[in-house]
Amino acid sequence: MLAREGGRGGRELGCPWATRGGSRRRGENVDRRGRTIDADQALSHIRWVTPINVRSALAGDRPALRRIFRRASLSNAGDRDVLLAHPDALEWPDSGVADGRTRVAITADGAAVGFITSLSTDSSVLEVLDLFVDPDWMRRGVARRLIGDLVQTARLAGIARIEVTANPHADGFYRSAGFVVFDECETRFGPAVRMQLVLSAPAAPASPQTADRHD
Repeated sequence: MLAREGGRGGRELGCPWATRGGSRRRGENVDRRGRTIDADQALSHIRWVTPINVRSALAGDRPALRRIFRRASLSNAGDRDVLLAHPDALEWPDSGVADGRTRVAITADGAAVGFITSLSTDSSVLEVLDLFVDPDWMRRGVARRLIGDLVQTARLAGIARIEVTANPHADGFYRSAGFVVFDECETRFGPAVRMQLVLSAPAAPASPQTADRHD
């Protein structure tokens, strides 16, 4: 499970998003050693572990995505009991499908194996709400493929950074994808961190004169 409670994201977490004193400022993509994190470099090695295509979710995908959500949510042994004790936490709100905010990872044979849902919180920030991968497809590059797709579309939309609320299970994944911590918060089921990935602007196409000089 990569997003929401018990995974890698921040829906229904009840997290105060205001930055606390002493936390890393938004807009700084540096790790704890002060080294700059580059989104392209962090994601460059994921082309691609598994042949996966990403497309917008369709209404017909909902049953498969609900199954992925539930299976992934219960795949962390440390979360299973508390989630089963709160059945509402295992109900996936699917409004992102109708709104065009959910993207689906599809295998060569057309099977859905993961999905990501995001929401613009203002004109320059995109929040990851859901990021889930079927347990049978975890550790095969699917989540990174979905993050890479989100980075590409966010840049084209002029988004400056992507943010997410990540619990301890997800911390390592997001760090490896280039996210850095800028705050801490309490969620419905325990502590979490606020993380961000600052995006560089899309590279401008080379002018004809520049292209000629490199022929």
